[in-house]
Amino acid sequence: MNPSGTSSGTGQQHPISLYLKIWGLLFVLSTMSYLVDYFHFQGLLRWSLIVLFMLLKAGLIVSVFMHMAWERLSLVYAILMPPLALLVLVGLMFAEAGHTFVTRLLFFK
Repeated sequence: MNPSGTSSGTGQQHPISLYLKIWGLLFVLSTMSYLVDYFHFQGLLRWSLIVLFMLLKAGLIVSVFMHMAWERLSLVYAILMPPLALLVLVGLMFAEAGHTFVTRLLFFK
């Protein structure tokens, strides 16, 4: 205990209004995601909107509820590095796809 009589290891407290605003944003994003199906969007527009809303909701949850908005380095490592690694792997698959296609054309006529 410190001299004021409170425990010094209580951690950082954030105002409840922050969490209520995030819950509101999550509700709005979920509603918009539902409206994509309700209005029967099709094709690339549908999937890009669904992925956009999904990423926005995931970003809000991770940054606020997992307290990563206040930790810069962990935010970079946890949020940005896995998608960058996936993009590198997709790029490698794209480069390999041409070779595989040509090989199949040669041997499976």
